[in-house]
Amino acid sequence: MPAPDAARTAASSASTWPAILTWRANDVPRMESVRVQLSGSRVKASGRIVGAACADHPAFSASYDLVTDENGVTRRLSVRTTLASGEKHMSISRSGEGIWMVDNGTQHQRSAFGGALDVDVILSPFFNALPIRRYGLQSDADDLEVPVVYVNLLDLRVEEATLIYSSAADGIHVLSPVSSSTVTVDEDGFVLDYQGLAERI
Repeated sequence: MPAPDAARTAASSASTWPAILTWRANDVPRMESVRVQLSGSRVKASGRIVGAACADHPAFSASYDLVTDENGVTRRLSVRTTLASGEKHMSISRSGEGIWMVDNGTQHQRSAFGGALDVDVILSPFFNALPIRRYGLQSDADDLEVPVVYVNLLDLRVEEATLIYSSAADGIHVLSPVSSSTVTVDEDGFVLDYQGLAERI
């Protein structure tokens, strides 16, 4: 966990928007950097995740672009992932009626994904901010089950999943399909430290 001074510095540096947020993985050679623009609850983000080969994943580079609506609900996400074996890309969009369209160039999928309003991308601390900000978990204690469109960054598989967020004295506990952890966030709801995954630098 970062020192309190480091956490405060990271939080204050992002209080002026747009801003670039950067995370370093805890125990593996991986980083994420994203430019975030805020307008009320609307989020527009353009980011990149780069990882060297390790026990957790092969070497890869991925980029994404995200747009939400005025309520912070995901409207569009595009992802491009490059591995030594080649490149894959996909786009996800959500209609006003709550139907998600997933297109990877060869397959098209339509689903409500359990009523999901958010996309969550494995290996990324950034995407946790979407439900945290929309439900105000950075300032109010609550326990929530959040359905998401869950994206595997390496092969761009998409599935329905549920994340559980529980506010506690030491941060926000997050139970995902791949881990159970605690996150601390800044006053705007963006992750400062995601234990076991990454910390903001």
